[in-house]
Amino acid sequence: MDKKVLKHSDCVNFAPVDVAKGICRVSNNSVFTDTDICPNYEAIKKCSNCAHFVNPSQENIGTCLGLEKEAWAYGELTAITCEGYKMK
Repeated sequence: MDKKVLKHSDCVNFAPVDVAKGICRVSNNSVFTDTDICPNYEAIKKCSNCAHFVNPSQENIGTCLGLEKEAWAYGELTAITCEGYKMK
C-alpha cells in the first residue's frame, strides 16, 4: 500500500495566502503549499483522515459511515465541523 504523501496544506497550522504558498502559524515562515511537512505538523480534519471514511476510489471519493445517513464524501473535504469525525 502506498504511503500518503503529506503536505503543508494538510496541516492545521497552515494559513493559505494563495494557491502556491501560505504561512506556518507556528514559525511565521512562508511555505509552499505542496512541500513536505515540518516538525510542527498537526493533521487537519479531512474526510480521508476519518475512521468513518471507507472504500475510497481512485479519485478519492468514498463512503461516510459516521453520520445518521450513509453518504458519499470526497476525501479532501475539510471536516472541521463534522459531528461524526473520528481520527483514524
